[in-house]
Amino acid sequence: MTSARADILRQSSIFSSLTPDELAELAGLAVERSLAPGEFVFWDGDAADRFYMVAEGRVRVLKASSLGKEFTIAFFGPGDMFGEVAVLENKPYPASAQAVGEARVLGIRREDFLAFLGSRPQVALRIISILSGRLRDAQGRLRDLAGERVEQRLASVLLMLSAKLGPDLAFTRQEIADMVGTTTETAIRVISSLKARGIVSSVRGKVTIVDEKKLRLLSEGPPRV
Repeated sequence: MTSARADILRQSSIFSSLTPDELAELAGLAVERSLAPGEFVFWDGDAADRFYMVAEGRVRVLKASSLGKEFTIAFFGPGDMFGEVAVLENKPYPASAQAVGEARVLGIRREDFLAFLGSRPQVALRIISILSGRLRDAQGRLRDLAGERVEQRLASVLLMLSAKLGPDLAFTRQEIADMVGTTTETAIRVISSLKARGIVSSVRGKVTIVDEKKLRLLSEGPPRV
């Protein structure tokens, strides 16, 4: 069981360079949890007592607006870590995390992880580097939402997902709309337009990028003069 958890932890860019003994020690701290479709790992505002890593399936992180509209901040797949920012800051989780379909996650308690990091500053530095990258991505997403057209934002989201998951994206139009920050109806209309222009193909629950070059040009918006 510990070796299986170690194999999962090794998928993370943060832990991939740990020695077998270090991985085994960290795996011994991890608790596995199976999730039903739609089940929440934690809720916005809960005490951040653990950070998590996806072992199987997908987890989405979402935030509710003041009007009650849910906005999907990110999706995480096998080997991805989430919840670690709140754990390291010792602050409540700033958003909720929910299983997309059946999923399994590994959770490690804050106190145990900090003790583990105490003698491994190189791991702490890798975490800082990865979190800095996520912050830049989040700032870019906020900028996009504030100033770009829906079509441009949707193209950017599809490119971001394909860079991580490949050209075949198993997401519903509702999930894509949540990530773009628009309505499902608008997402359907824009995806239909992209499909008619040969940029993507789509069936229920799946969008495939056909012409990445055109999609990238679309994500960059109209030329500035």
